[in-house]
Amino acid sequence: MSIWSSELTGRLHHETIVSEQLRNNPLGDPHERPILIYTPPGYDDTDERYPSIYVIQGYSGQVTMWTNRQAFREPFVETADRVFAEGRAPGCVIVYVDAWTAYGGSQFVDSPGTGNYHSYLCDEVVPWVDARFRTIADRESRAVSGKSSGGFGAMITPMLRPDLFGALATHAGDALYEYCYLNEFAKAARHLRKYDHDILAWWKDFQSRVAFTKEEDMALCLLLGCTAAFSAGADGTPRLPFDPRTGELIPSSWERWLAWDPIRMIDRYADALRSLRAVWIDAGTRDEWFLDLGASAFQAGLERIGVPSDRIAFELFPAAHGGIDYRYPLAVEWLAHRLRR
Repeated sequence: MSIWSSELTGRLHHETIVSEQLRNNPLGDPHERPILIYTPPGYDDTDERYPSIYVIQGYSGQVTMWTNRQAFREPFVETADRVFAEGRAPGCVIVYVDAWTAYGGSQFVDSPGTGNYHSYLCDEVVPWVDARFRTIADRESRAVSGKSSGGFGAMITPMLRPDLFGALATHAGDALYEYCYLNEFAKAARHLRKYDHDILAWWKDFQSRVAFTKEEDMALCLLLGCTAAFSAGADGTPRLPFDPRTGELIPSSWERWLAWDPIRMIDRYADALRSLRAVWIDAGTRDEWFLDLGASAFQAGLERIGVPSDRIAFELFPAAHGGIDYRYPLAVEWLAHRLRR
């Protein structure tokens, strides 16, 4: 393991995509976005076309994080490269997508509170990549993968667009909302006492200082971003799914969140899910958001609607929510063997 960097056997292309879907988005975020495309060893030597795996980030992540180096760990770009360099799986093009917003994330949905990030991914990024790289432009040869909010995006995107994605990998993806979110609402209601029960007052304070220097910052940042994605008003104003004074749920807003719970989406999108050729599901057994339960519920739901068990890889392993990046190349390897060539 190199301390500073390792030379890739494949190649990482640093590109920029100009998005009409994100132009004039509600938060004024850039519509020109960085995008990283990895091409595997041998790509430059033949005319072969390759399956593709789209990687989407967790909440507060951005595309450059995939090349960040931590102590005693290699970045995902390098560990994924090794999968192909060592011959553990046939080559794939890997696309690292940026879906950052000013609030820290988009949840990969179209929303008046953040912008059209689902349409950006599906209607702009996918065709842009297919036009510039030698991918196999077919859903049977295309997968989407992510962790946490990215894992949520990886679960819902093939449901909504089965014409584009025929496989997925979700690592501790947001699911089973009554466990992963309700407890966070209660904590947030306590935090908002300091801000006269107004999350936008906290946001104004957050923007005026060094980020994440107060105890409540991460919890409220996540809440604000998810609220903007799931229950914004028509004018884009985030509308909390609970009373910020008492913590009592507001049924009309909470139901909008629940409509995005992958577990509750299973029956609505059963045909799309049954069409998947490969599904990787994992999570740590100590996950702070109880996403191990969400993973278990997703796996059980898939089997209930008739997704054959041999198409599903499911594992719970000893871990909390963080530090599970070593799982990502395992999913890449598994998917690479199952995408059509």
